[in-house]
Amino acid sequence: MRVIVLSLLLSIWANAQEKPNIIIIMADDLGFSDLGCYGSEIRTPNLDALAKEGLRFTQFYNTAKCHSSRVSLLTGLYCDQAGGASLSRGASIAEVLKPANYHTMMVGKWHLSKQPTDFGFDRYWGHLSGATNFFTGDNTFRLDGKPWKVPTTHKGKPFYTTNVITDYALDFIDHHWSLKERENRAPFFLYCAYNAPHYPLQAPKSEVEKYKDKFVKGWDVLRRERHEKQIESGLLPAKWPLSPRATHIPAWESLSPEAKQWEQDRMEVYAAMVDVLDQNVGRLIAHLKKKGIYDNTLIMFCSDNGACPFERTRGKELKPWDPKSYWCYDVGWASLGNTPFRLYKQNQHEGGISSPMIVRGPKSLLKTKPGSITRQPSHLIDFMATCIEISDASYPTKIGNRMIDPLQGKSLLPIFAGQEREAHNPLYFHFSKDRALRSGDWKIASAKMGRWELYNLSEDRTELTDLSAKHPKRVKKMVAQWREIAKTKDRLPKNQLKAVKNTLTPQKFGIRSDPGATK
Repeated sequence: MRVIVLSLLLSIWANAQEKPNIIIIMADDLGFSDLGCYGSEIRTPNLDALAKEGLRFTQFYNTAKCHSSRVSLLTGLYCDQAGGASLSRGASIAEVLKPANYHTMMVGKWHLSKQPTDFGFDRYWGHLSGATNFFTGDNTFRLDGKPWKVPTTHKGKPFYTTNVITDYALDFIDHHWSLKERENRAPFFLYCAYNAPHYPLQAPKSEVEKYKDKFVKGWDVLRRERHEKQIESGLLPAKWPLSPRATHIPAWESLSPEAKQWEQDRMEVYAAMVDVLDQNVGRLIAHLKKKGIYDNTLIMFCSDNGACPFERTRGKELKPWDPKSYWCYDVGWASLGNTPFRLYKQNQHEGGISSPMIVRGPKSLLKTKPGSITRQPSHLIDFMATCIEISDASYPTKIGNRMIDPLQGKSLLPIFAGQEREAHNPLYFHFSKDRALRSGDWKIASAKMGRWELYNLSEDRTELTDLSAKHPKRVKKMVAQWREIAKTKDRLPKNQLKAVKNTLTPQKFGIRSDPGATK
């Protein structure tokens, strides 16, 4: 009898161990080219190393906005399809993985209704708000569902949100690991949602000073340099030219010396925030290695939208390591972040919806050659389907009083295995007054209710040649597809289904804050 029981326990342990731990890391407002391995001059050695070991995506899409991307990541559905921030028609990955014997944890920015512990997470530390002061936080911080008062120091160091997010991620892993014997070595799911490098641009003085005078060349030269690196590394093909500087962005050389200095100052802070984010990814990886679980952990890193163009600076006279400061950057540096693409966060053109995506995982899942690049289009909605296939979980039709919509995403595992995956046909995009639809290599896009533009992304992913006048029937067909999805799946209200204009809408991004500019 004892032999039978022991054999049964060993079988349970072995089956549990076959399932890998899963970590999804999301950066906030990080542009497509803001990592070293995507062309940047910002130092990101840990994420670069992850890419060198794993797989990089060149056509991984988000929703171009913070909260909607989080909805899609968590539910595998388009944002309004899932019920928006309420998740009233969507299940979270945590709710789906728990019945499959996964321990579920989250750290960082929530930006949705209620809090993570209401949607299947066993553990949570972070802020419920969409943005927070990195040094002093706000009153939305929670620990396992209860209010958490932000201290001046944490673990003997000055409080800085990016660092403390990782502190709690490591604590949660350690606590779970201490209980693993009693939980039959249950694998864990960790959603690590960093708020960096979202505004306000705030970073420790020592980190900012590392980037002193690193951006004297300005955005025009640095965009060209990033694009050259992207081509030389094989990340992007040379046939897609760099999108030109938009008319709403001043030429770097047209700025006064004072304006150039202000612009350098704030880009130095942004770079420092990305650098610190990378350092914390390194801390997480080192901890996994120390515990001997790195090789059985799938890590997926992405961003929630393209770089942010909004100028909302307050207190320019304050240094960015002063907790009372509130700096932002605007269109100039945002265009650098989104190299080589056009437009930004909120827009459904490639600059708004294209995310760096890095995957590193167990050899049983990730079978591509280390350092590989995939050009297969994928989307945040694919994370749920991927987690389901890995965990052998079942996708629910109902949770409590919530009726759950059918899953929209597709598993990424075929891509991880080096296979050609059945493509999404089509991929739908919407945020506010911006719309897009991708079907195969063809894409239509409308910015701020401007007329529909048409691009062949296989030849022109930087969206420089609008083919709508040449292919009006294709545009009409794709617009009908967009409207059908918007009405029947995404359930947009009538006011968001209005026909677009017959002309392009001028893009406005507010008054610049260069020295001498008026508010």
